[in-house]
Amino acid sequence: MNYFPFINKAKYFIKAGGENMQDYLDPRNAEGMPNLADSTFAMDFLISVKSGIRNYGFAITETTNPELRRVLAKQLEAALDLHGEISELMIKNKWLHPYNFKDQFPIDLKGAETAVQIAQMTLFPNDTDRGGMFATPNQ
Repeated sequence: MNYFPFINKAKYFIKAGGENMQDYLDPRNAEGMPNLADSTFAMDFLISVKSGIRNYGFAITETTNPELRRVLAKQLEAALDLHGEISELMIKNKWLHPYNFKDQFPIDLKGAETAVQIAQMTLFPNDTDRGGMFATPNQ
């Protein structure tokens, strides 16, 4: 019995780099994915750190306790340093071009297109009937 019917039915037609991707489970269709995943994780981390920086700034302005203000300011400084390190890593790996829109736009467009392609994939079969694979309570 095939417990993973979606693997056999993995023939989807998705535009990928100008070509139709016939089978998204085929390893050759994963070309460039490790780099794309790394850049996505780095960007997510960068955005999270930016959010933390904003929140530290907000918290500093809202607190009246001088000791808490010092602690928050120290954490804010550490977050700013981390932001700089992540940005440098991304620039070095050519995942981020903060000063050149012409180079950054194709990277952002590729990421958006990939996200849309993944969202359009039918990863599971429409028929989810387990066909007796699991015990069913008497009805």
